[in-house]
Amino acid sequence: MSKFIPIFLVIAIGSFALGSLFSVKLDVTRRPLLQKLLTKPTPAPVDYTKIVLPEAGVQLPVTWGDLGDKLVKTGVVDSTKFTPITDPGRITISAQNAQAILNSLWAFGLANANPILETGPMVDKQYGGAKNFASTGGWTIAVGDAMKYYSKYDWVILTPDQQAVVERVSKNIYRPCCDNSTYFPDCNHGMAMLGLLELMASQGVSEPDMYKYALVVNSYWFPDTYVNIAKYLDSQGKSWAKANPQEILGQNYSSSTGYRKIRSQVEPIENQGGGGCGV
Repeated sequence: MSKFIPIFLVIAIGSFALGSLFSVKLDVTRRPLLQKLLTKPTPAPVDYTKIVLPEAGVQLPVTWGDLGDKLVKTGVVDSTKFTPITDPGRITISAQNAQAILNSLWAFGLANANPILETGPMVDKQYGGAKNFASTGGWTIAVGDAMKYYSKYDWVILTPDQQAVVERVSKNIYRPCCDNSTYFPDCNHGMAMLGLLELMASQGVSEPDMYKYALVVNSYWFPDTYVNIAKYLDSQGKSWAKANPQEILGQNYSSSTGYRKIRSQVEPIENQGGGGCGV
């Protein structure tokens, strides 16, 4: 056997070794860049609070007029205990004034005459009369007994068609503090929402927009609830912006029972404030 390695084999081995060395050096040089290109950036966490609760607030499609003055002059509101909203123009709700708007609409909903208060579940004999609820007995900032103002004043009178819309919509709007709809306004949020629906109907707001703005208002009153609902929708490949307000306000999402089911399916976001049923 020859002791000499053919020249072509030497060249081939040398080329292979050089190529391997170059390849290793190339890999070492490019590894950080390749790693960077192959690693997906971590997406920024979604701020559901800003999505659901705009910091600048939301202008509602109703004017308040002189209702604040009427609430004080009649004694529905004792001005030494609370000052209702007095801006006669369009109401803008925000995180800062949501409680004041809640209380003002609560007072209006309580005192404005409406068949829902006079013939609906509030006066069902099984409950012992309308005086026994949080929305009535809990209204402690009137001059005297709150029940003397119950459905008393014809401040906003609805046409039969407008009343029918209010009744229909009120039966489809729930609140997460209980399992009752606005048609049974036994707490402050229900009574306030009834007042808002009356204002919207009387001022020509369409039925779809009534749901739209009712959801806005409920969101500011129950921020934890609707921030978590927005997070839940996102987990289902849906978006808050495209959600159907009537569906979100319904029993499956906005009632106490419905919301508990939603909340159990997400890591809840807490401490947004709101939600209390007192003055």
